Amino acid sequence: MDILNVIDPMEFRTYLLVLLRVSILFFMFPVFSSNVFPNTLKMGFAMVVSLLFYSVVAVDVGRFPMSAAATGLLILAEGLVGMTMGLCLRMFFGAVQLAGQIIGFQMGFSMINVLDPQTGSNVSIMDQLGYWVCLLVFLSVNGHHIMFLAVIESFKLVPIGFFMLHDALMAKYIDLGAQIFFLALKIGAPVIASLAFVSVGFGLMAKFSPQMNVMIVAFPLKIVAGLVLFGLTLQIIAILTKNYVTDFKGLLMQLLFFAGGG
Repeated sequence: MDILNVIDPMEFRTYLLVLLRVSILFFMFPVFSSNVFPNTLKMGFAMVVSLLFYSVVAVDVGRFPMSAAATGLLILAEGLVGMTMGLCLRMFFGAVQLAGQIIGFQMGFSMINVLDPQTGSNVSIMDQLGYWVCLLVFLSVNGHHIMFLAVIESFKLVPIGFFMLHDALMAKYIDLGAQIFFLALKIGAPVIASLAFVSVGFGLMAKFSPQMNVMIVAFPLKIVAGLVLFGLTLQIIAILTKNYVTDFKGLLMQLLFFAGGG
């Protein structure tokens, strides 16, 4: 029992407060929230990162909860902070997945789904392909480093156990939600327009040559054209992801600023 005397209770409380925020934030971010990684591994990673953070971040130990009600409110506030930071990244990935679903529908892949190991649900093949390309580009341009820096800065901008639903914060999220459809259209427009012209072309062929079985010829040709064009569209996804990461830190700091009271 002598080893327990080595641990300073105040430092241990500080570590627990840092661990609470870090673990919730990691479980909210798309990169770390995947079901592919076991929960034991996630918690171990969060504990190690918290051990590195708690000595360099400013935490008011007086906010440590002393009752069940205070603990619940603290967890709720930290969960809202995690959602604030994680949702802005999830919206961008959602735009890429929406573009992939629309393209897959135009290609005739609406009934062809695969199991997503992250969520356990059935998703479109093109959706998954675009998502993983986006994720690889995000990691290659050190987007996860920006996430770690934002976690450190969050302790300065938003005190432990504090969260404010600022009007500017809600307006920013409404704007980000509107950007989902705009980004999806920007990514999928070349393929969608090209496949529409292919459909129009085969419609004209069916009109001028009724004896030709257009359905047999058009279906595989649309798949080939869609795959080739979507392969070229992956470059657009890479460019948009790099541009998003460039402004990612500023976006997170702005959201945290409003969450901390503005």
